[in-house]
Amino acid sequence: MRRTAWIGISLVVLLIGAAGCGSDDGAGDLGPIASNGVSHAVGIWEPGPMDTCTREIHDSYTTVGPDSKEYPTWHPPTDPATGCSFGHEHGRDPRSSNLYAEVGAIPFGYANEQLDSFDPALQRHEDHVGHKIDWENDFELHYSGDVAGQILQGARCDALVKLHQGSHSRDAFTNNVHELVYHIRCDDGTDMSLSILAAIGTPGEFVSTCDRDIHIIAGSPTPLGSPSGGGKRIIPTRDCVEQHMLVPPGERSNFSAALRESWQLSQSIRTASGRTVASVNPYFNVMRPSRFYDPAQEGLVGRPVAVCYEETTSGERAEGSDCDESTANGSLPDVSWDDPRSVFDGSQRSVDINSNRINNADGPEIWYTDPFGKNARPEPFPGSVRQYIGAVDNVLAVNPSGPTFGNRRDYGGPSVHAPN
Repeated sequence: MRRTAWIGISLVVLLIGAAGCGSDDGAGDLGPIASNGVSHAVGIWEPGPMDTCTREIHDSYTTVGPDSKEYPTWHPPTDPATGCSFGHEHGRDPRSSNLYAEVGAIPFGYANEQLDSFDPALQRHEDHVGHKIDWENDFELHYSGDVAGQILQGARCDALVKLHQGSHSRDAFTNNVHELVYHIRCDDGTDMSLSILAAIGTPGEFVSTCDRDIHIIAGSPTPLGSPSGGGKRIIPTRDCVEQHMLVPPGERSNFSAALRESWQLSQSIRTASGRTVASVNPYFNVMRPSRFYDPAQEGLVGRPVAVCYEETTSGERAEGSDCDESTANGSLPDVSWDDPRSVFDGSQRSVDINSNRINNADGPEIWYTDPFGKNARPEPFPGSVRQYIGAVDNVLAVNPSGPTFGNRRDYGGPSVHAPN
């Protein structure tokens, strides 16, 4: 069984079981793992008609969370041992991150699981395929503004992040609560490992990709009591598709303007008294999602690949490489939204790191919060999540921000398809 032990946020490695020989996928076989059972996140993926891996092979990619339960974790799109395909991907292989030796495998759905204990009325379990990892080693933070950018030298950092960002279904139209795992270490002392349910914007609504002054009221969130949060979920709509994808003869579609998603987070760790101990505001972007909001469709979901076949009465249609590649220049009729040949599968993404503020000079470095990152205190409590925040104060009048990474990486492949 391909299993990797969860390594705690502290510098102490949690060793569970006896390590055996390494498997050919690079994840060591640790043998039997002491566990308090399996989490809700294990076993929810089922292979579709185009997926050749069994559920049993898929569920062998597990790790153990801080609560000693088993959780799914990163796996490649294709199982190296058997050659079978899962049909989905979880982003960049975290094992090459400089932070992996310290923080270990990321347990997908850990913060969601703790919400069950903290407030059973607010249960929020997310699908499996939406967990997406990215990381960058040894990048430089930079300061905005001409003067600050010339005078101040930014710190060098490593970051390893994970957001549940499903871009195939209607879920994010209304649901603003999504699991965020955020590890960053910089040579200026900035040092955080956070696991929270990030409340991104207002529940029940999102912001249009092509007009960010427009807030779309799309329905009721799940759960109904979801909290509002900072930031916004920017998601394409049918109006964006008609404006930028369906173009007159002789013009080229602007697929990015029509379809690009940007989930812009503004998250903090706060005490019950309201003091902010740490805050981050990364942006997670999807270039070619497999859905857009269309109130005329059943389920409110439109499919970009279906638009490749549309033509308006005035001759407007989609023109450009994304549709050409998906339909073999129009020679493939009726490519479905979940066909591996469609490039609209959500596998091309990027992350903007932005600012990382810590106001924790007097410590402690270990805090326990509720699953939303609030009510921080030094002692654990039922349903609490352990957070690591360095004992520093890095808040300046001008705060540095990080680069965009992942922009030129596509995590898809011949077998990856929506839902992804």
